[in-house]
Amino acid sequence: MYGVGVGPGDPELITVKAAKLIAAADVIAYHSGTHGRSIARSVADNLVPDTAIEELLAYPVTTGSTDHPLGYYGVISDFYDASADRLAEHLTAGRTVVVLAEGDPLFYSSYMYLHDRLSGRFTAEIVPGVTSVSAATAALATPVSRHEDVLTVLPGTLPLPELARRLADTDAAAIMKLGRTFDTVREALRQAGRLDDAWYVERASTGDEHRRRVAEVEPGRVPYMSMIIVPGRDRRSDSADRHRSLDRPGYRGRAAGVTVGEVFVLGLGPGPDRWLTPEATEILDRVGHVVGYGPYVDRVPQRAGLERHSSGNTVEVDRAGFALQLANQGESVAVVSGGDAGVFGMASAVYEAAEDPRFAAVPITVVPGLTAAQAVAARAGAPLGADYAVVSLSDRLKPWSVIEKRLDAIGAADLVLAIYNPASRSRTTQLGQAQEILLRHRSPHTPVIIGRDVGRDGEQLEVTTLGDLDPATVDMKCLVIIGATGTRLGPHGVWTPRFVPAES
Repeated sequence: MYGVGVGPGDPELITVKAAKLIAAADVIAYHSGTHGRSIARSVADNLVPDTAIEELLAYPVTTGSTDHPLGYYGVISDFYDASADRLAEHLTAGRTVVVLAEGDPLFYSSYMYLHDRLSGRFTAEIVPGVTSVSAATAALATPVSRHEDVLTVLPGTLPLPELARRLADTDAAAIMKLGRTFDTVREALRQAGRLDDAWYVERASTGDEHRRRVAEVEPGRVPYMSMIIVPGRDRRSDSADRHRSLDRPGYRGRAAGVTVGEVFVLGLGPGPDRWLTPEATEILDRVGHVVGYGPYVDRVPQRAGLERHSSGNTVEVDRAGFALQLANQGESVAVVSGGDAGVFGMASAVYEAAEDPRFAAVPITVVPGLTAAQAVAARAGAPLGADYAVVSLSDRLKPWSVIEKRLDAIGAADLVLAIYNPASRSRTTQLGQAQEILLRHRSPHTPVIIGRDVGRDGEQLEVTTLGDLDPATVDMKCLVIIGATGTRLGPHGVWTPRFVPAES
């Protein structure tokens, strides 16, 4: 079996190898909608031999409702199973089967589902084809991505908030699967601030090719065989200027008289949107920029006028400095953290970067958020009902010897302990060492709570004891709470009394 890409529509874009295989095939198979007209078959029309057996694989449905007990995907799965069985009969009989695919066989193509079902039983080879993305960008004759630009290919069927977020986070984009999704896609482009840059290409590489700006397209006349291209902005001329304006010593804003902006440092909570405070939501709805670690920035809904700036996990001060530089240019900026920004979050890093005299005039507002210790404690009961301590076991910013001293002091003071960053791929021994230190001061029967992904999909809560705690079961997705001497496990959960007996 050969999965053969026939390109985006122009027969002259079929590769030489593909043409040879089509001309020599015993069986030619191709997909179509319910109407039975196959674009792939029409592209290869002059190459299909008269002797070939043709297998039209017409979808029973494309969109809409169905009475199948598993819904649309149940119908489609049954269709692929039946199609694979039809082709398997030819392959078993020793016939060479060529499956025609528009564009490339492994790029949003129906061929893939036949390949999944048949490649383990029969020899299957892929012949790549020119994709519709290549045809659309060629039609525009406009460079799409340069240097380190990221090009993202998106299906227009994504939900509006997700589509807008991804468009805002990439340099260049190609959006496929338009037709009935066009209105949603155009609104996503508007929210991402990319509508003015976006181009529409219809039936690229064919005699019916059309191209125009997306803002000029009539929504009711968009066929499925169309695409939107958002070229990356050419930074060759302005990137050096931007770098100089932000980083040169003594910089004090874009020009004399520019009002300094403001930096808000806020926590997004441990995970679900319902744990985001109304104050934080209000700020995110009006700032011009969001700065943060990539997964946290991803949690902020995209909207028109918002620019997003994602970065890695270990560049907190650089990230904070970038936010302060934006504020020096008159911009309003939200620096986001998970949980509470003041608890092992970005607040401290922002204040560290703000010691630079360049940022003396920038107002900084820290907005409180729900932190992971509170979320895990609430799920378990009331383990933080009395005095407690919070410690991170990460030794990236402080030596382990300091952590050991603090753990020993907490144990001696009989405080409940909430442990952040208990383990990682490279730190696998610290939690076990912390357990040993605390066992010098506490009973092995002391309640211990392990919360994993609390508030998110896959949430898990385990209650064990200090003696039975298995550090190997704990990772960076966890927060651990270790009780004090008075912490109790009752019928309603784990709780720590508000009172402590006087020492004799």
